[in-house]
Amino acid sequence: MDEGRSRYGVLISALGAIGLAVSVFLPWYGVSFTASGIAFAEQVSNQVAAQFGNAALQSYMSGLHANLSTLAGHQFTALSAHQALKDLNVVLLIIAGLGIVIALLPLARPASLSADDHRVPLALLGAVAAVCVIYRMVDPPTLAGNFLALSLREGAWLALLGSLAMVAGGLWPSRLGAPIVSNAKVESAWSGLSGWTPEG
Repeated sequence: MDEGRSRYGVLISALGAIGLAVSVFLPWYGVSFTASGIAFAEQVSNQVAAQFGNAALQSYMSGLHANLSTLAGHQFTALSAHQALKDLNVVLLIIAGLGIVIALLPLARPASLSADDHRVPLALLGAVAAVCVIYRMVDPPTLAGNFLALSLREGAWLALLGSLAMVAGGLWPSRLGAPIVSNAKVESAWSGLSGWTPEG
């Protein structure tokens, strides 16, 4: 077995687990106002102006409405998985921590010891993390009804990439392609062919 190739897979899984852990604290969702959120804010401001209004306040509210209308669809803040996903972020951190420990164990051992025993757990952990991440990418959490919209940011994509790297590292083949034929065998076969002549 090619131990170097086996260790490459474990190293890829370790890097993927580290990326998954880092992604939890990066922005996952960009937050922006929806058109209904802007309309609700304008309605509230009109009620305030009508109840307490004077000419100066109503003039100020008119300018505020113009500014609010430009905010629709524009991100004004971002949320990390640590902020938006209270339970799932803990699950992802646990998976990442286990993945790092499992991947680093064979890397810290002598090259004579096999790393194959750690490949299946790494692939399973990566698959579970990928399912969780894809679920929250397809079905993000809801904020304030329909007034705020969430869009995916770099943290979610890094989490998906890290999860898939854990899977890829766990499934990394010990041998790639067909076995390499030695030069001695090639020379022996060539000498046998070069001495062969067709019978008349």
